Amino acid sequence: MTLRVVEWSTGTVGRHAIAGIDAHPDLELVGVWVSDPAKVGRDAGELAGLGRDLGVLATDDRDALLALRPDAIVHTAMTDDRVVEAIADLTAFVRAGIDVVSSGPVVLQFPHGVLPGGMVDDIVAAAKQGGASLHVNGIDPGFANDVLPLAKTSLSRRIDEVRCQEIADYSTYYQPVVMADLFGFGGPMDSVPMLLTPGVLSLAWGSVVRQIAAGLSITLDEPLVERVERVAADRDYSTVSVEIAAGTMAALRFEVVGQVDGVDRVVLEHYTRTHPDQCPAWPRPAEGDGCYRIQISGEPQMQVEFGHHGEHGDHNVSGMIVTAMRLVNSVPAVVAAPPGLVTALDLPLVTGRGLVAGSAAAE
Repeated sequence: MTLRVVEWSTGTVGRHAIAGIDAHPDLELVGVWVSDPAKVGRDAGELAGLGRDLGVLATDDRDALLALRPDAIVHTAMTDDRVVEAIADLTAFVRAGIDVVSSGPVVLQFPHGVLPGGMVDDIVAAAKQGGASLHVNGIDPGFANDVLPLAKTSLSRRIDEVRCQEIADYSTYYQPVVMADLFGFGGPMDSVPMLLTPGVLSLAWGSVVRQIAAGLSITLDEPLVERVERVAADRDYSTVSVEIAAGTMAALRFEVVGQVDGVDRVVLEHYTRTHPDQCPAWPRPAEGDGCYRIQISGEPQMQVEFGHHGEHGDHNVSGMIVTAMRLVNSVPAVVAAPPGLVTALDLPLVTGRGLVAGSAAAE
């Protein structure tokens, strides 16, 4: 059965989601929402850079799209700076009976123990009222630190620590709000950007730590532990999102740690550079400028590195693609799931079924 899908936004992730929906044999794009008035009335294929029209025109008319009664919404709108409003949007969608996969707010990847219980209950109640499901995922938070590490633990006899790392150069990552306002790159070293306000890292990535803990049936100490290392620029740097003057913040390492009896057991760790020459002592990808690395200490000791690179761009381009496609390829499983808030622990194996080049379904 073909599922009718609305794409919600056409930004750095949304444009790839449109391409993914168009390529998926079980999905049909029936609507596109945009926030930019200049995009209203333009064809989805043009907005996605496909070089051809798809016959679906973008609109900013929210009610008109909901009136289409799509089977699902692929929601990739920016949520980092409007978390409360985004949760209200997603809650309204599922209450209206529309299944949703979304790239944010990332706290909803696994909100249990992160958001107040009443807020989670309200989302679940709305979903059950509408008979719909909500699944928030992507690559990080998402596949790289939920499905991938938990699958690796199936090979363990004893687990001492699970560590999920992102090691990346963000110089070509185009998200000015994220880079400047949230991370604080290019800002004074004595200022505290939003992301580094105490407790915010645990809101943003605590869901990752708590979901792995839930998958391993361990109870974590409260609260989660946050560790931060900030590095000043040794010279001026230029990125696609922000200019970084010498002496301002240029690189960041942080950990969000789940402990049991004071011992680190589940760790989410990021090494974020804004130029590949920075912080030579920090870990580097085996290849390229970005990777996800999973380290499992115990018996046996295991490590796996997951890298990606765009066919027509770098790892930051492919980062948007894998985020979009984790959502798009999850649509059939989320539509089939019982109503409620669905996490990676609830879904069956999601694959790229029908996407092999040259196969009948992919043509």
